[in-house]
Amino acid sequence: MNEPGKAELRSWIRARLAALDPASRPGESGRIGERLTDLEVWRVARTVLLFSPLRDEPDLWPLVDAALASGRQVALPVFDAASGTYAAREIVHPERDLVSGRFGVREPGPDCLPVPLAALDLIVVPGLAFTKEGWRLGRGGGFYDRLLKASPAVRCGVGRDEQLLVHLPTEPHDAQLDFVLTPSCTHRCRGLPD
Repeated sequence: MNEPGKAELRSWIRARLAALDPASRPGESGRIGERLTDLEVWRVARTVLLFSPLRDEPDLWPLVDAALASGRQVALPVFDAASGTYAAREIVHPERDLVSGRFGVREPGPDCLPVPLAALDLIVVPGLAFTKEGWRLGRGGGFYDRLLKASPAVRCGVGRDEQLLVHLPTEPHDAQLDFVLTPSCTHRCRGLPD
């Protein structure tokens, strides 16, 4: 039997996520946030890239406010139409700094300062599926893979338990994560200390 391709897996996992009870999302998101803030890589990170969640992604937005309150530099991805890639821009006042981006996702507005990818200490990324070894299945554009490969930051994937799979097909352009966090598990994928 042939192994399912990425497109088939994306359809399957989207259906799986759609079948989950939306009422469980806040509690699961809170547990993922607690796992993340328990990690040493979070405690020592001075510049973090977080994300604005879609409906089926963990909502870690409270970490934006917590990171800002602790004096960290917080950045979010912003789509650069000229290059077809994501860049990072700093947010200081989330209620004023965010606009609706190309994909309908909240992202920093044009007045927000760019943050060099090399300056990031920690990148937290969503995905459709993950493995314990740190492989990630994204939505199909390769945007996060290019961003992850362009930065030396620690890479942390976050998702629900139902998104953790035994195996994912990988390609040379796929970026491996250092950690994968779900509500019930913390997986160290590439030998980093917690």
